[in-house]
Amino acid sequence: MKNYFILLLVALAINASGQKKFTISGYITDAESGENLISANVFDGNSKLGTVSNLYGFYSISLPKDSVYLSFSYIGYESQIRGIFLDRDITLNVPLSSSFELDAIEIIAEDSRKIEDETQMSAIEVPVQQIKKMPAFLGEVDVLKTLQLLPGVQSGGEGQTGLYVRGGSPDQNLILLDGVPVYNANHLFGFFSVFNADAIKDVKLTKGGFPARYGGRLSSVLEINMKEGNKQSFHGSGSVGIISSKLALEGPIIKDKASFMVSGRRTYIDLLARPLISLALRENGTRGKLGYYFYDLNAKVNYTISDKDRIYLSAYLGDDRFYVDLTEDFDESDGEIYSDQIRSNLGWGNLTTALRWNHLWNQKLFSNVTATYSKYLFNTLAAVASESRIDDVISDRFEYAADYNSGIKDLALRVDFDYLPNPNHFIKFGGNAIRHSFDPGLFNLTAESIDDGVKTFEVDTVLGQRTIDAIEYNAFIEDDFKITPKLKINAGLHFSGFDVNDVHFTSLQPRLSIRQLFKNDLALKASFATMRQYVQFLTNENIGLPWDQWLPTTERVIPQDAWQAALGFAKTIDNKYELSVEAYYKEMQNLIAYKEGASLFTLENWEDQVSQGEGESYGAEFFVQKKKGRLTGWLGYTLSWSNRRFDDRNIGEWYPYKFDRRHDVSIVAVYELYKDCNVSATWVYGTGNAITFAESRIPVLDLGIFGYDVDPVDIYKSRNNKRMGAYHRLDVNIDFIKQKKKYKRIWSIGAYNAYSRKNPFFLNLETDRVLQDDGSSRSETVLRQYSLFPIIPSISYRFEF
Repeated sequence: MKNYFILLLVALAINASGQKKFTISGYITDAESGENLISANVFDGNSKLGTVSNLYGFYSISLPKDSVYLSFSYIGYESQIRGIFLDRDITLNVPLSSSFELDAIEIIAEDSRKIEDETQMSAIEVPVQQIKKMPAFLGEVDVLKTLQLLPGVQSGGEGQTGLYVRGGSPDQNLILLDGVPVYNANHLFGFFSVFNADAIKDVKLTKGGFPARYGGRLSSVLEINMKEGNKQSFHGSGSVGIISSKLALEGPIIKDKASFMVSGRRTYIDLLARPLISLALRENGTRGKLGYYFYDLNAKVNYTISDKDRIYLSAYLGDDRFYVDLTEDFDESDGEIYSDQIRSNLGWGNLTTALRWNHLWNQKLFSNVTATYSKYLFNTLAAVASESRIDDVISDRFEYAADYNSGIKDLALRVDFDYLPNPNHFIKFGGNAIRHSFDPGLFNLTAESIDDGVKTFEVDTVLGQRTIDAIEYNAFIEDDFKITPKLKINAGLHFSGFDVNDVHFTSLQPRLSIRQLFKNDLALKASFATMRQYVQFLTNENIGLPWDQWLPTTERVIPQDAWQAALGFAKTIDNKYELSVEAYYKEMQNLIAYKEGASLFTLENWEDQVSQGEGESYGAEFFVQKKKGRLTGWLGYTLSWSNRRFDDRNIGEWYPYKFDRRHDVSIVAVYELYKDCNVSATWVYGTGNAITFAESRIPVLDLGIFGYDVDPVDIYKSRNNKRMGAYHRLDVNIDFIKQKKKYKRIWSIGAYNAYSRKNPFFLNLETDRVLQDDGSSRSETVLRQYSLFPIIPSISYRFEF
């Protein structure tokens, strides 16, 4: 590693020498809204050198004194060429105009940055506008469900939003919303994600070859950035669908200087169904309410203080709530009224906030300081009560309630620097500190008894495990540098540490990515990365329910580690198609899981409920994507293996991971029939999930005091030894667009599972009675498949102004 830093310093010295250079820097923005454009391409036609804008639209390029012809381009925007005689440092802000004309897009694509130009591999960006045009479950546009259509990414099951990336589990994904970790990304028990597409500017998923600036998770990094708000004029958008409605507003606070964006979404099934539920309850002699809803709120403001300083404040608030509050009354002849009451609540939600300050130290050095606060809370309440009343005065009452709470809270500070000494180097360095506060789970138990109007018994106590505080910190440095016109390298180091209960852990993680160009611009790419995860996640591996727990690394439960290597090819074909083929291998150590028979709702120490093991994942991915023209979309294929090993499972032998999926295919197509009509379709195929079933069943004699019985006993030879049937599904959608005088309206009509495939959700061994020819019956054990969703049509109305 020391040799690497020596070579890096030598390379910097060599590149810094030579004739005097001057720097052109500035921001690349959307001309209409003022939004910063991320990863816009800057290219000098004379020197053939270039760079890209950073996360905040800032770019910097240093060139020798001469005439330069800079091309600024970004997919979906008209490119600009600026001719400049460079004899001094220059600040040049460039607004790009979006273009919806086909011929303009054709020209833009030729200037845009190509996949073979990037050192980074295993990373994919999906435009939000394309996500909005794709088929959506119940008409709800969903970012995570779109990402499940990419190679190397799998869903946990029918309708679920969990991401299983290259053999990892959902907790191993670092999900960042405006740079803040989101600990639970699901609504409605996993059927929808928390991300409202109307509030999102861009989405990027990195599956491997992680740059040094990322850390804290093993499998992937998902970056989602919210819109900043239009600095030029007021705009809005909204939709009305089957289960929810959305509204987003944005506009200038001070034109060209400050702007805002706010959006909200809420389901309303509980509101629409409330009159019907109340009527049904009354007919059964019951009063009260029950229902379920979720909501999201996104907000962001930004302010340009000066040419060198900008601040951003963003927040997200989301919550799910299932509630039951029912009372049943019984009238007695003596005038006494008896009542039985049931109350139940199940809720979970996220809060994230971020305050960011951009500062331009000089034309080559850019910094961003981010202060964040986030929390994820889970709560469940169950209460029952019985009482009797005479003339509305309680004479007898007994009530019992159990309230369970768990969650995690973070307070963090992060500093990032971007240093661009010359076009051959893009150096990033910085650090991060996080104060975690873990709530492993507390029960608040209350009970009360009243006899003849006198309180005879009362309990109010808290049981469970105390809050655990921990500090996580990291520092990183990386350089994306060009050694020759054909060879580029991104190399870096990520150092991390974790302090909890006077126990200290540290880790030094090297990262390396290499790109070598060959004839016809075919790029060979390779990467190696090590990762460490200190924040543990306990899950029951069933349907994505929210009562999984986030817990810290401890002296007994040590950090998870992984390393991943990948090798692949990438090429742009005819300026229309991006093609990539990658093979990868990943090893994971100290994975965490519940012990067999362990339970979440327990008063025992959670460390006694878990075991740690190891995992491996390997495979190959094929991906071809078309980004321009009337027909856009992609074809993805994954061939993969994923295995686990725990000492207390499967007699310590390796077994297939539940979500090990040998073959995974996805086809996505969006076609512009004409200017005011788009059609889209997605088709997916996947090998069935692994499940555990008995290899045989033997009778066992059970002797008792009053006789004997013969009980069947199942014999299991290995874990996850069988497969469900293959999963495949077709989704379709059509958009009818019409531009009105003051707004644009879009009717979307679609169908989920268009050919109503009965995909397996779970299998169950059941006993049926079979009628025989002689009229008698016998018992027969059958394996029955249960499916979740048939064809589900949807319709939604969207508007933009």
